[in-house]
Amino acid sequence: MAKFELKLPKMGESVAEATITSWLKEVGDTIEADEAVLEIATDKVDSEVPSEVDGVLIEKLFEPDDVVQVGQTIAIIEIAGGDDSKAQPTETKKPEGALVEEAEEMLTSAKSTSDSSNTSSSDFSDSTKFYSPLVKNIAKKEEVSLQELETLEGTGKDGRVTKNDILGYLENRSSQPKSTASKTAPAQSAPAEKKPAAPVSVNGGDEIIEMSRMGKMIAHHMVESVQTSAHVQSFIEVDVTNIWNWRSKNKTAFEKREGEKLTFTPIFMEAVAKAIKDFPMINIALDGDKIIKRKNINLGMAAALGNGDLIVPVIKNADRLNLVGMAKAVNDLANRARENKLKPDDIQGGTYTVTNVGTFGSIMGTPIINQPQVAILALGAIRKVPAVIETPDGDFIGIRYKMFLSHSYDHRVVNGALGGQFVQRVAQYLEAFDKNREV
Repeated sequence: MAKFELKLPKMGESVAEATITSWLKEVGDTIEADEAVLEIATDKVDSEVPSEVDGVLIEKLFEPDDVVQVGQTIAIIEIAGGDDSKAQPTETKKPEGALVEEAEEMLTSAKSTSDSSNTSSSDFSDSTKFYSPLVKNIAKKEEVSLQELETLEGTGKDGRVTKNDILGYLENRSSQPKSTASKTAPAQSAPAEKKPAAPVSVNGGDEIIEMSRMGKMIAHHMVESVQTSAHVQSFIEVDVTNIWNWRSKNKTAFEKREGEKLTFTPIFMEAVAKAIKDFPMINIALDGDKIIKRKNINLGMAAALGNGDLIVPVIKNADRLNLVGMAKAVNDLANRARENKLKPDDIQGGTYTVTNVGTFGSIMGTPIINQPQVAILALGAIRKVPAVIETPDGDFIGIRYKMFLSHSYDHRVVNGALGGQFVQRVAQYLEAFDKNREV
């Protein structure tokens, strides 16, 4: 019988590794092609790894909480009938790139060990926390003190500080004036940049709840965004009566013909995509002192999960979709988000984000920018309100459907004129919606 190596598949351009969260199959279990074998988690999303073949699981090479690199073999499946076309040798051979990385790690470890005889604070021997040789070497090279390093919140296993954690910290620190205190004696050094959190008292009846892995990442990203971008908001009220009436008239026929529910979200997404084409400098990212103007318009759609966590699936090339295509994309991503079936690539590459705070009755909000983007739009609840209506025969009071758009943008690169004009253009597209439009 032939044996097949199940490898961790590629999951997006920026995803290099994943953590095994649980095995769905045990050794000896029969597996069908496309059947999920295990669950994994990246720093973006949880997902399942399906089998590519029919067979029997005979070996698991990793345990839950182990970190696996893309392309690594994670399990061995015995193929019934000896299908050699899909069989692979069970003797796993590390790719050349992995061997180079391993050699670099060994050199880094050796260099760190050789430096350990130095009693300066750079060897971090006084710390009670574990830091890998690579992290310690980066910290030493970049003159990160032990006091600074211990303020970092690690995203690795057991809260360990990873290479990405310290590089992210250094990227933010590089925008701050470099302190000369780090080069002075420890007794004269300045206090750490991050103030320790105030202690929280716990009473007898209080319940302590551990934050979820995703909750910790969301908290980290939100704080990082506020510390990175100069948030400014613009608000505008929009009359969406034409949209409300058009949807009420056409939603049943649309669902019967397309097999999809017609919500307001695709209509709003369509208007946002059109406005971005009018104002392409809202579709940018900031990398140090360089502005990256995005070619594609990829709209992030913030979605709240049942457990309170937040995820942002992305509609790729949203400006190329008609309303039917947009509705299908919105519904597909929303459904798979609720069912925890999003793939890592589904949440990669967003260039602008829209969040619907009106889902929970909020009439407006001040959303936090989804880094490394520079702006985000919040959709408020649609309300039936009395309004002044202008006609050739004079003004009168009527009942209209209205909502607020709240636009948060990074004032480092988006000034008030651009931020205000953009959200105004979105409002203009929504108010000009053709109430006689074909579905």
